[in-house]
Amino acid sequence: MTTTYRPNDPLDREREFTENIETRETLGKVFEIIFLLGLLVSLFVLSLLIFDISKDGLVRFFSPGFLIETPSRFPDQGGIRPAIIGSILLGIIVIFTAVPIGVGAALYLEEYAPKSWWATIIEINISNLAGVPSIVYGLLGLGVFNYLLGFGPTLISGALTLSLLSLPVIIVTAREAIRSVPDSLRNASYGLGVTKWQTIRSHVLPYAVPGILTGVIISVSRAIGDAASLIVVGAVSFLTFNPGLFQRFMALPIQIFSYITRPEPGFANAAAATIITLILLILTLNGIAIYVRQRFSID
Repeated sequence: MTTTYRPNDPLDREREFTENIETRETLGKVFEIIFLLGLLVSLFVLSLLIFDISKDGLVRFFSPGFLIETPSRFPDQGGIRPAIIGSILLGIIVIFTAVPIGVGAALYLEEYAPKSWWATIIEINISNLAGVPSIVYGLLGLGVFNYLLGFGPTLISGALTLSLLSLPVIIVTAREAIRSVPDSLRNASYGLGVTKWQTIRSHVLPYAVPGILTGVIISVSRAIGDAASLIVVGAVSFLTFNPGLFQRFMALPIQIFSYITRPEPGFANAAAATIITLILLILTLNGIAIYVRQRFSID
């Protein structure tokens, strides 16, 4: 007996639907394994790097005076205190400069800016600026802050340059965080007669803070670890005093660059110890930001 195919048969549709589900589940498991392998490879490489740096730098890191003394031309003497203070000041200025401007720009683009061609051009340019090499920002800072505004090769010039470097990432991530706030929350607030700014301040921003802080963590970590733009602006590799806002300055990435370019073997250990210090500084700032993010997150 010949069985005719009936395309509208419910049993055939159910069988096809079941096969599609099984195919999607199989592909999902395959991609899950691939992503897991990628994560394990990344962690393995990171572990090797940390092990190699720790092996070379822990002894120098725990040596007396390494964190509290000024640099020396001898590899087994001196410390990195001016570089630590310079990096901390750079990070603080970047946070207090780039974060308000970046969040304000994101709020304007998402909540106030009319949907027009010029707003689209601004959005495209901001997204493109997030991928511009840091040395380009260094050249911009050199022209604007060093020469045009007359700050010279000072810490404030380096901090403002790093703020420009951080702005695109903060704006993009803040916009995504603000966009993720459901419109129903805004409409409910408007229905109660609340103004637009009160709605943003009391409802939109508290829900968007975790996502905004994620962008801040990424951008500030990139800024503190950047060396190319600071070299262009005028950071130095040797100071015998703690830097001020309008003085020559050092930073940990510049100190690392200076150590690895010297031929004496002891400077390699000093560079590894400085890398450990930079990692601990970034982890500390990230830990504070993660705590604040969890503190303000709304379940």
